[in-house]
Amino acid sequence: MTNKVMTASLATAMALMLGPVSATAQSMQTPDGQPDVSGTFTFRTITPFERPSQFADQETLDAETAAAFEASERTRQNRDLFDPEKGSGGYAPRADGGVLSYNEFWYERGIELTADKRTSLVIDPPNGRLPARTEAATLAAAARRAHTEMHRYDSHEERSTGDRCIMGFNAGPPMRSSAYNNNVMIFQTPGYVTILNEMVHNARVIPIGDSPELSFSQYSGVSRGRWDGETLVIETDQFAGGSSGLTSPNMHLVERLTRLDPDTVTYEYTVTDPTVYTAPYSVMMPLRRTDGALFEYACHEGNIGLEGILGGARELELLGRELRP
Repeated sequence: MTNKVMTASLATAMALMLGPVSATAQSMQTPDGQPDVSGTFTFRTITPFERPSQFADQETLDAETAAAFEASERTRQNRDLFDPEKGSGGYAPRADGGVLSYNEFWYERGIELTADKRTSLVIDPPNGRLPARTEAATLAAAARRAHTEMHRYDSHEERSTGDRCIMGFNAGPPMRSSAYNNNVMIFQTPGYVTILNEMVHNARVIPIGDSPELSFSQYSGVSRGRWDGETLVIETDQFAGGSSGLTSPNMHLVERLTRLDPDTVTYEYTVTDPTVYTAPYSVMMPLRRTDGALFEYACHEGNIGLEGILGGARELELLGRELRP
């Protein structure tokens, strides 16, 4: 079979699988001839990041089991069903200080598993669970928790990067489906790819090919991209490290974005950080095209919560009352 015939056959098969698509969606290259991974996407999904224990040996679920799990998760996570006396959905009972930050209206965590009904976004290790942490990382996390318990109300510098509107909890890098604002815009220009996350309006301008070395680190690291066939490969290091302990200055991140069809880009990444995890791990999730707009996440501009936390602590100190941990 000649290359022309083979290409025509593959194109016909793709059209049959995908059905009618617009002329715009069929364009898979940018004007400068690069593979097109651009668009506005959502990565929300109810698929757990790590595999739940009840599915220990199941990588995917059949349709009936998947539907039952999805329904169960929608109920478990529904904040409108929160029981203030018993606690639910990851929140402690009111007697233990459990309160709701938002009701269900504000959440956008997704209602379905990924199309292949996987039981975890983690694809390696094969058990769908993160590798064990190193002993040093475990001890450091314990020390960090103890310090936070003692000093969380001292200053804004003792608050997390999320509290301070520096980094979003799902924007990464790497990106990770979470409670809300699971939206991202990817746009390409000659020599650059920009990834703009809705959460805390984080924007990464990534040069393609050789670029000058930077002598400083950043919270979102320093990224460089290259093309591997149809796949955009982004390698990132020089992380400043966050207060969560999930990243460290030694983390090396490799992200891979591949156009799967006109409405889907596969997002896969591998994290290697021998100071935190005993082995690398890999995650895969779909970026699905959305017609919705990205909205400004005016976190820092409207962050009266942090002012209230610290102001309330100072007021309690003046009253001689003990601060709750």
